[in-house]
Amino acid sequence: MSRTTNSPSPSAAGRVAAALLLVVAAFQAALAAGAPLGEAAFGGARPGVLPDTLRVSSAIAAVAYLLLAAVAGTRWAGPAVRRRVLTGAAGVMVVGSIVNLASPSFVERMIWTPVTVALVVALWHAARHGSLSRASRSSVAFGSGQA
Repeated sequence: MSRTTNSPSPSAAGRVAAALLLVVAAFQAALAAGAPLGEAAFGGARPGVLPDTLRVSSAIAAVAYLLLAAVAGTRWAGPAVRRRVLTGAAGVMVVGSIVNLASPSFVERMIWTPVTVALVVALWHAARHGSLSRASRSSVAFGSGQA
């Protein structure tokens, strides 16, 4: 538990990423709850309310996005874990950006492509923030305030 209190505060990029991830989580939760937004998800192949299997996928995705938002926007994870998770998430969002851009759904291309590109940038910057570097981690761990 002390690691949480000794973890550096999230960067501005981490807070931006967390906010965007909360938007995506809310969208996925709405899909899971039966909102008729299928045209904006899963390639737009299922307009309206998604079938049960895709609603379950959206529920799982909503939880994953909430956890990622917690890593990006809070002190919940230690610096090393935060850096690795944010770097990995940025890579996954690169793939998501390409998939959204190639989607047959106009709504996905116009809404989710910019969101995923913004997430790539925010997550990458958050992962590279100086507070998550090795020197900064040792300063936090020892409480010296100097690298």
